[in-house]
Amino acid sequence: MTEQNEPVDAQAHAAQQRQRASQLAQAIRTELGKAVVGQASVIDDVLTALIAGGHVLLEGVPGLGKTLLVRALARCFNGEFARIQFTPDLMPSDVTGHAVYDLQTEQFKLRKGPVFTNLLLADEINRAPAKTQAALLEAMQERQVTLEGRALPISQPFMVLATQNPIEQEGTYPLPEAELDRFMLKVRMDYPDADQELDMVRQVSRSTRADMLDVQPLRTVLQAKDVQALQRIASDLPMDDQVLDYAVRLARTTRSWPGLTLGAGPRASIALVRCARARALLRGGEFVVPDDIKGCALAVLRHRVRLAPELDIEGLTVDQVLGQLLDQVPAPRL
Repeated sequence: MTEQNEPVDAQAHAAQQRQRASQLAQAIRTELGKAVVGQASVIDDVLTALIAGGHVLLEGVPGLGKTLLVRALARCFNGEFARIQFTPDLMPSDVTGHAVYDLQTEQFKLRKGPVFTNLLLADEINRAPAKTQAALLEAMQERQVTLEGRALPISQPFMVLATQNPIEQEGTYPLPEAELDRFMLKVRMDYPDADQELDMVRQVSRSTRADMLDVQPLRTVLQAKDVQALQRIASDLPMDDQVLDYAVRLARTTRSWPGLTLGAGPRASIALVRCARARALLRGGEFVVPDDIKGCALAVLRHRVRLAPELDIEGLTVDQVLGQLLDQVPAPRL
């Protein structure tokens, strides 16, 4: 009798854990919404990457709240937070750290850089040259940094949120493909609609912090162990083989789609699956549905494909071409 009850008890326990995790995710979403007005879909994308254990490239014109969003997330998360302002004279050692000679002990000591944190804001990442951008590659992929021949682990969870301005190209260095591929999502921040902008102006004009919203009133919702628990619960969410196949088909179709000269690699298929599980948890679902894949497909794929020059001349965007692809690749019916 006991043996028969065990699977039922395990299922009930797993369902309870999912429910608690979903409530926790909803709580942090609500808190972030208080500070970042009019960017609900962007908040969802950032939380999706946090739960999926990935990194985010935030793109948008100045003044939309990219840095504010990261600061608000750091405020709601009781982990370590560091910020690096990328500039043309920034050196790789300014990111990773370096060895310093100690006169007292007459030995070299390792001084860890700002990359040793839980939440790293790489502000205006395309302002620094390629060798400095590359300092993040090992940290983003391996979750470690090699200093003076020693591999030093970075504490978990670890997430890089990088920002860039798509309009101003003077004095910028485009991110190499290898680094772009390390970002799980590329999230575009757009202007808020009229009502949301009105609400934001009303809130900011009451704030004591000049032209920005204050993140101090936000409460701490997450501990480091909570983020790891969310990631573990999301990775265990059931996914039908047809849904898994749909994610792989989407990524593979980009490689032969007319109008795209560069398709997405296998890392895109993995990111689609991980993000879909995170999205399912975020909405309180018990399993992953095709809409979870579709909902994160643009953010997963847009920086991993390249538009053909003739379509670029015609004024078509990567998002429009990917939108056509998503409409034409059939989703499974569960």
